[in-house]
Amino acid sequence: MIERVARQSQIQQIPDAGKRTAAGGFAMALQAELTRAGQDVQFSKHAMSRAEERGIEITPDLIDQIKGSMVRAQAKGATNILAMDTEKAFIINVPHGRVITAITQDEMKDSVFTNIDGAVFL
Repeated sequence: MIERVARQSQIQQIPDAGKRTAAGGFAMALQAELTRAGQDVQFSKHAMSRAEERGIEITPDLIDQIKGSMVRAQAKGATNILAMDTEKAFIINVPHGRVITAITQDEMKDSVFTNIDGAVFL
């Protein structure tokens, strides 16, 4: 009888340990993916001051557009992009999710953009 109880406790411990490890590994991988996918857009101090100086309003909709452009650029392997629409443009470091600078339409006319490897329309 004692032998039977000892075997049952060993049998119960093995599956639980396996489930904990597999679930823990999955949970960690899922959390890492959610964190990566939901990466917030960060604005450098320079980008914030430029946006303020140039009257570019940073709205939740604009943040979503920038996130979308980062996802599309990352899928193509781009690391530094120019994300633009008809009124404004942003230089973004994609791996770090950081907006480097903000530019208005008037400034885009005479500008040359260097050190970028992709362009995305917002």
